[in-house]
Amino acid sequence: MKRFSFFLLAGLLSVGAYAQGIDALTEKAFQSEKEKSDKAITDEKANVKPKTWLDRAKTYENIATQAIKLDSNAATVAFDAYKKVIELDKDKKTGGPGKLAKEAEEAMKGQTMFQAFMNSGIYKYQAKNFKDAARLMSTAGEINPKDTTAALYAGIFTQNTDKPGDAKAHFERYIANGGKDVSVYTTLVSLYYQDKEIEKALATIDKGIANLPNSKDLSNQKVSILVTSGKTEDAITDLKGLLAKDPNNLNNLLTMATIYDNRVGKESDELSKLVSSAKKGPNATKQLADEKVVLKESQNELTRLSARAKKEPRNVDVKNQLARVNQMIADSKTKIAGLEKDVQDQAQAQAAAGNQEQKIAELTKNIERDRAAVKEYYSKALAVDGNNFDANFNLGAAYFNEAVQIRKQLEMMDMKDYQTKGKEIEGQVCGKFKQALPYFEKAKSVKDTDTDLNENLTNLQNILKQFEEKKVPCIESK
Repeated sequence: MKRFSFFLLAGLLSVGAYAQGIDALTEKAFQSEKEKSDKAITDEKANVKPKTWLDRAKTYENIATQAIKLDSNAATVAFDAYKKVIELDKDKKTGGPGKLAKEAEEAMKGQTMFQAFMNSGIYKYQAKNFKDAARLMSTAGEINPKDTTAALYAGIFTQNTDKPGDAKAHFERYIANGGKDVSVYTTLVSLYYQDKEIEKALATIDKGIANLPNSKDLSNQKVSILVTSGKTEDAITDLKGLLAKDPNNLNNLLTMATIYDNRVGKESDELSKLVSSAKKGPNATKQLADEKVVLKESQNELTRLSARAKKEPRNVDVKNQLARVNQMIADSKTKIAGLEKDVQDQAQAQAAAGNQEQKIAELTKNIERDRAAVKEYYSKALAVDGNNFDANFNLGAAYFNEAVQIRKQLEMMDMKDYQTKGKEIEGQVCGKFKQALPYFEKAKSVKDTDTDLNENLTNLQNILKQFEEKKVPCIESK
């Protein structure tokens, strides 16, 4: 999760320096007032007077804004004292708040009280008491709900507590109040994303882009979230928009190529499954018909043997033959029951895959389209930076994988098909492997310590050597 409290460091230090930078004489005066107030509330007569609590509230309010190191909880003490004034000071005629209570009510919503909680929150934060810092800054935001600084600090401080997700509400308030720091948007997006609130994360990014249309950070973050959350088409649409504005953005070109590359991988796996399921297995209908013939013949044999057994009741051989035929009939009936179910299953499978050939054709077309996009965007990336390792390695891998995919056609051919078009397809396979070679070699010249690259390059060189030994002409194509 992204945190960005560091960017306020200068501001926090300056506030802290102001709050603590008082002379010894003034500090002594505040200490004296504090001791006087602490003593007053222990007096049975004084502690029931609203004036006692109002004086205490003002004393601690001043400590919080001007001498916070005397009592880091001064803001809370002042706030509670103001509440005590309201509790004690009632108008004798109306029963409503008295004069001092009204003064306390105003003070609790005032700028001085707001600043008192701001100072206290910052002081706690500097002392790494993040939980109290977040609580105090949240209270400052409640006193002045339209203030962006309190909302911002509260969000930052809350991120360091055991419930970092609670920072979302503070950052939302910061944005609602007109705050436009891009770090707040990206951090809020990260908070939503880590809590799997994808739609809220995307909505926040869109809001940020509307307010900060020139922010590349937000645009890139949106693409990243779209990709990782499976919204591939939306990611492609956004990337095309970004590349229209900045066609030489290497990161976006590589991201686009990777999206298409991953899609080709998934499409190729799906195609393999479709092709595999399209292969015809044993014909259950024919097997069923054959087995019924066997059953009929066994039943005829049973009739013949039964007639003979009546004529020769003591013939042991006939009795044994009857037993064997009865077993054959029972086995045949069991087999027929199984084959009848197989026939039903095959019929359902054929109905479900009635348009399987069309699906295979469409998927093949999509793979060709997406492979072309992979090569296009990696090539554009190399036009921007010809020494980019990822672009070279992945473009080489794209050609290599395409060769492997074409080679699968050879594995599925019978001898007749191979004699007709096998040599041509072998040439195409060789051509794709050969096209991969210069990109792997270039990648190695950039970084020769990559294990995957070195293994792939060695494998490729061996494959090309085998084609050369077999004198297979390499047919290169786009």
